[in-house]
Amino acid sequence: MNKRHFLQASIVIVGATLLSRYLTQETETMAASNTKFEVNKSEAEWQTILTPEQFRVLRKHGTERAFTSPLDKQYAEGTYVCAGCELPLFTSDTKFNSGTGWPSFFQPIAGAVGSTVDRSFLMTRTEIHCSRCGGHLGHVFNDGPAPTGNRYCMNGAALKFLPA
Repeated sequence: MNKRHFLQASIVIVGATLLSRYLTQETETMAASNTKFEVNKSEAEWQTILTPEQFRVLRKHGTERAFTSPLDKQYAEGTYVCAGCELPLFTSDTKFNSGTGWPSFFQPIAGAVGSTVDRSFLMTRTEIHCSRCGGHLGHVFNDGPAPTGNRYCMNGAALKFLPA
């Protein structure tokens, strides 16, 4: 084995080791985030009550494509609830147009959401989930408007809108 092949093999081994540690941490965090909620259903039960897109987002930590949710441009007065268990999560008076293509809010209803560390896609973010069923809703970032400075960037597929 020449020096070039040795260096390439070493890089691959080190990269695979670091990636496996990173993926293991993500899996452990995601598994822990789905174990202690008031509403617990089997995967088959979730699949019967959710659309395929809702199931992918809420239960498999998916993300819908930007600008595809009709809730992104919904500004009527009302409440946004979890599509899985209908827990009220956000009110319309905390919604704003972030320009990102996902429904965005600067503050959830008190006690409605929880957070976990999301290490997917080789980055660390704060994942937001429903506090009742553990469904994945989206992520929170610190680039939102006053008064909180937060942007709760939610998947529209994870939400239902109930007009006032």
